[in-house]
Amino acid sequence: MSAARPVALVSGASRGLGLAVAEHLLDNGWSVAAFSRSRTEELDKALDRRPDTFSWVRADVVADDMRRTVALLEERTGPIDVLVNNAGVLHQELFLTTSEQRIDELFAANLIGPTRLAQACARRMAGRGSGVILNISSINALRGFRGVAPYSAAKAGLDGLTRSLARELGPAGIRVNSLVPGYFETAMTSQVTDQNRDRIKRRTPLGRLGTVDEIVRVAAFLISQESAFITGQTITVDGGLTS
Repeated sequence: MSAARPVALVSGASRGLGLAVAEHLLDNGWSVAAFSRSRTEELDKALDRRPDTFSWVRADVVADDMRRTVALLEERTGPIDVLVNNAGVLHQELFLTTSEQRIDELFAANLIGPTRLAQACARRMAGRGSGVILNISSINALRGFRGVAPYSAAKAGLDGLTRSLARELGPAGIRVNSLVPGYFETAMTSQVTDQNRDRIKRRTPLGRLGTVDEIVRVAAFLISQESAFITGQTITVDGGLTS
């Protein structure tokens, strides 16, 4: 990583965990390059607060050329030291009624697109002899849940990608890990019914949902030099739900 101001690329940074990771890094001396399909009020506020260190472009991890997107962002921020591979799409529907088109879309958004982005970043990192890739997975990849079969399969594929890339890219000085968040307080979980929320809490050994900050702190650790000897791992932060 750069001795001056390291640079992280965060995909899917318009809201939620992606934006929270970006803001945490900005607050701790990083420059952040980011992209997402949409631009939100929360993102605009973050960009206004950090005009010199926070760069954003509109891009779709599925539809756009990730090599071009990465190159464009590096022109603005300098070489990217870290990729936080966060972009993804969750869709809940029974497997028997899910259309083939929807299945293709879920694999594209949660596995194929992130794989292309990882490749685009890894090629540049390998040329410099260092880098970190953090893939954001899901507890659905570790434990079966009703109504999310294609999403679960795609995220499990992302974890497999993590392990293979750690082996292949390690000699080039690139570390690759997966972060698996459990249920935590976000706009998405705010839509969960009180009954389902209580059920999740009962099944979680720590008896509660997590917080965004708890997930962000682990992400920050995994991309920092404090974790310099950790690669090829899937780190789960779920209060023990999948234990």
